[in-house]
Amino acid sequence: MNEALNQVPAPNALTLRPASTCRWDLVSLGEVMLRFDPGEGRIVGARNFRVWEGGGEYNVARGLRRCFRLRTSIATALVDNPVGRLVEDLILQGGVDTSHIHWQPFDGVGRDARNGIYFLERGFGVRAGLGMMDRGHTAISQLKPGNIDWDALFGTEGVRVFHTGGIMTALSEDATEVVREAIAAARRHGTLVSYDGNYRASLWKSRGGRERSVEVNRTILPHVDVFFGHEGDVAAALGEDAHRPAWHTLDTFAPMAERVAAEYPNLKILATTIRRPHTANRNSWSAFAFANHNAIAGLAFDDLDILDRVGGGDSFAAGLIYGLVTGKDLAWSLNCGIAHGALAMTTPGDASMATLPEVERLMGGSLPGTLR
Repeated sequence: MNEALNQVPAPNALTLRPASTCRWDLVSLGEVMLRFDPGEGRIVGARNFRVWEGGGEYNVARGLRRCFRLRTSIATALVDNPVGRLVEDLILQGGVDTSHIHWQPFDGVGRDARNGIYFLERGFGVRAGLGMMDRGHTAISQLKPGNIDWDALFGTEGVRVFHTGGIMTALSEDATEVVREAIAAARRHGTLVSYDGNYRASLWKSRGGRERSVEVNRTILPHVDVFFGHEGDVAAALGEDAHRPAWHTLDTFAPMAERVAAEYPNLKILATTIRRPHTANRNSWSAFAFANHNAIAGLAFDDLDILDRVGGGDSFAAGLIYGLVTGKDLAWSLNCGIAHGALAMTTPGDASMATLPEVERLMGGSLPGTLR
């Protein structure tokens, strides 16, 4: 590995490929599912659902395109049937490029492959939200190394930031290898690599659970530049108990982040959201970041009203990446992520509906009484 990659420069000194030499500011690799939303009701008894597209890695690309007007694309796989084409149409409405979708033929019934769907109740007050995944044997879980020409994407087209994460990695053994293949190609071509730990117990259940996810992530993190993760993901990066008590102060976060940086000197930035639910629709919300042996705290919302919490962390990642790509310092980038994530949770669906002026107003404290 190049010795320069073992240094941890200040965030405003991140080495990014010039925008003029790249077709894409960011490309994400991950599954895009069709979400069924019963609105204010419950799944059981619902007769009508609103549909959205969503997925952890995809939500980052969509937020960067819609809110921040960057050029983004999604690398994914779908079955070529009306449901797959509906997902494609929703992606296109979100402004994300679809030229890197791997289309798998439909066999008529879905035995060979299918498109992932999920159902989500938002919850309210003392009633928690409820999600139900139906994503077994999906097209992207069967994606194999070699199915996507990564050298053409990162080399010929050019990409400034590549984003993927633990959800994609968890889908199958082949999916894990596709992540490794893509990251290796990104690094060959000088693309910044962003990775979100995003542990999902249901996805790892048949693959060895949290222990196996830790093992996989610890082999991937040495090749990552920017790492997103909540406190469990960060502890797991060190092979430690991911169920440890959550941190809520900078003094408890900083020592853990320093240890992660020592184990993975390639990491340039570590960022984590901090949220504590009061009810299903009220949270405290903030985030910490670590770079160059310095830990910082961002804006803090003590009592944030939430309409739909799904995608808040992805929108946080999108806002922080926007700051980095546009040359802002870490504090500005962190606050941009916090504000964007907060706004994303005020609208339905996985993806952000915020605008950059709204994000900047919230960063400036335009809602007195909600910021401390």
